[in-house]
Amino acid sequence: MKGTVSDFKTLGIPADLIQGLEELGIRKPTPVQTQSIPYLMERGYDFVAQAQTGTGKTAAFGLPLLTKIDPDEKQIQAIILAPTRELAKQIGKALFKFTKYSEKRIFLEVVAGGDKIDLQVARLQRPTHIIIATPGRLYDLMERKAVSIEAVQYLVLDEADEMLSMGFKDQIRNVIEITKSRKATWLFSATFPPALGDLVKFCMSPDPKTVKIDTRNVVNRNIDHRFAVCVKEDKSDFIDEFLHRQGENRGLIFTRTRDGADMLCKQLIRGGHSVGVLQGDLTQLERDKVMRAFKKERTQFLVATDVAARGIDVEGLSFVVHHQLPEQIDYYTHRSGRTARAGKKGMSLVLIDPREKKKLNQFSQALGIHFGPA
Repeated sequence: MKGTVSDFKTLGIPADLIQGLEELGIRKPTPVQTQSIPYLMERGYDFVAQAQTGTGKTAAFGLPLLTKIDPDEKQIQAIILAPTRELAKQIGKALFKFTKYSEKRIFLEVVAGGDKIDLQVARLQRPTHIIIATPGRLYDLMERKAVSIEAVQYLVLDEADEMLSMGFKDQIRNVIEITKSRKATWLFSATFPPALGDLVKFCMSPDPKTVKIDTRNVVNRNIDHRFAVCVKEDKSDFIDEFLHRQGENRGLIFTRTRDGADMLCKQLIRGGHSVGVLQGDLTQLERDKVMRAFKKERTQFLVATDVAARGIDVEGLSFVVHHQLPEQIDYYTHRSGRTARAGKKGMSLVLIDPREKKKLNQFSQALGIHFGPA
């Protein structure tokens, strides 16, 4: 335990926060934490990190941010923007647990679409130091004049690429303009499309500190990567048979499209499986119902699209099945990282068309992993 403490202590994290980390089983800093925390603790100026989901980003920005807050100042000092309600709540929960033994009383509030806005307005009347928000809901609250963010010193943009792809560019720019007296912007993103480069120029100094985490360092080594060659027409039957062999194991099945997710879910239900589906056309109420059933193990399996699954963190998943290879290599890391959490083992199984073997090899080389036959 002593060596563990010195790891985070060396990065500059105070002892009371380290105690919260240890209770969560966070013992060894990840690459993104090692490369981000010292700079954010010591200097904390504009910062850009390219890192995938599941690499420890929340602690990488969350721990330094908590040390920057002045609990005696009864105003909002930091905003964390995230693309989905699930991710916003996940970040809020993590920061709350980090501060369990904190000597400072830091008050957080999560404001996201899908929750009652009147309740959020009422909660924001209390002293609040950090807001974790989805861009749309924060914009709505500002329109109602229910929240004042002019005194914000730190703005964190988490999964910035996803926020842009979901159409939040105008809302993000609005927050950037209102908080123009802030000390710094910290941006974390898995990919860097041109639009994100434009946003960095818009909200940061000309030469922000930048780190990039090699994809070879972010793939969980407890995941067994497998593939099966399967023509499109046979994939549903293959997955049906695979699920029947799983016993009580639980897992996720990823598809590229909403229609594909719905169709596969219906076929699996006809096959006698306990399955839910998560895709972009669902209302927030429907989405909450699906996630509640899956987390409480009322459904054994979940079919999901990539964007709809962002922010999902469910304990004890034994496997991930990819109905097709994702379009981007980064998405493979996002998908497969849903299994083998907290030191457990898991399997990631990709179904490929006979013509996709070359593409599978590209994924293998880029990520530094070996795909064995299923």
